[in-house]
Formats: sequence, structure tokens, C-alpha cells
Amino acid sequence: MSFAVGFDLDMTLIDARPGMAAAMHALGRESGLALDGDHFAANLGPPLDMVLRGFEAPEERIPGLIDRFRELYPDVVIGSTLPLPGAAEALRAVKERGGRTLVVTGKYALNARRHLDHFGWEVDALAGELWADAKGAALREHGASVYVGDHGGDVLGARAADAVAVGVATGPFTAEQLAEAGADVVLASLLEFPAWLDGYLASAHGVDDRDHQPQR
Repeated sequence: MSFAVGFDLDMTLIDARPGMAAAMHALGRESGLALDGDHFAANLGPPLDMVLRGFEAPEERIPGLIDRFRELYPDVVIGSTLPLPGAAEALRAVKERGGRTLVVTGKYALNARRHLDHFGWEVDALAGELWADAKGAALREHGASVYVGDHGGDVLGARAADAVAVGVATGPFTAEQLAEAGADVVLASLLEFPAWLDGYLASAHGVDDRDHQPQR
């Protein structure tokens, strides 16, 4: 059976909040701008240029600020990042059931790849610097029928690809907010994902759940 599942990265697969806060605070100190790392880390999802505009950074300085943040990132963020509960199991569940995995994220693709490599997670495709409905193009390109994310913007991405929007309440959006944003299903965490995937595959293909037990 051929199918593909897309995953967001920040607060869906990984918790990078401590490092993200530290990197933004460092950028603020270097630049002399009022950049609130704690607020940034508590609301991960939107792309960096949008975040910096929200902090009222001068427009002409934003490209340089983004470049510097990306330079700080490997040393400050990668090592302090933790996998979220069930992340590795969710990726493995897709592969064991014959599917393909892709990560579609607003994060700079090179740093997203560093996170995946750090945890030894192999995915079939990675697309970075995409936000909200713009994620839909990458999901369509790779034939994803499901997109998993923690933010209302991820729901918009799934909708743009006509994919099932699976919300996980591990980020800034509560379960209620994800449902209100239009998620088709909301999970407390990715620990619930393998069982949900079995039910989804059985329903989508009209076969017995036993046909979707992990491949040995």
C-alpha cells in the first residue's frame, strides 16, 4: 500500500523551546533590539521574518537578523532540543505500515535537517521555510494524504493539500483551539498516533485492521 504522511517539526516532533529562546535573546543582545525570546519560544510556528516584524524589527535589518539567527542556531539550539513523546514511534509507524514520511516546516531546511540527523530520524522528504497554506504545495507534491501539526497554520496547510488534518496538542494551540481551527482529529500527543493511523488506514482502504499490523 502506498501512502504518505507529513509532519510539522517544532512542537510536533521536537521541543526546541529552550534553545530557541536562548538564540533569540542572544540575537537581541547583539542587535540592540527588543527581541523577546521567551514569547518567541512559547509561540513557535510562524516563520522568522514574521516573528521579527512582530517584534518591530526594522524591515531593512530583517535579512541580516535572519542570517545571524541561522548562524547561532546549530550551537545554541540543536543540542538542547528534545524529541516530543511518541515522535520516533510515529515516524516508525508510518514506515512499518508501508508509507512514506515527510517533514514540512517553517524552519530553515538546513537546520531542520540538523535536528533530524541529531535524532537519527530518516524521512523520505524534507521541505523548509513553508508556513500555513504554503505547506500545501509540498504536501501535494509528495502525495501526502495526512498532515500532522500542532498549530492552526498546520491545519491550513493540510486543508490546502486536501489532506486529513491531524492536530497534536503539544504546542501553543490547545486541543479545543485545534478543533476550532478545523483539525479533523486531535490527539493529546504522538503517542496516540500509531493507533489512530491503524484506524485511518482501515477506514480509508476498507480492510481489516490486521492488514495494517507493523511489518516484521
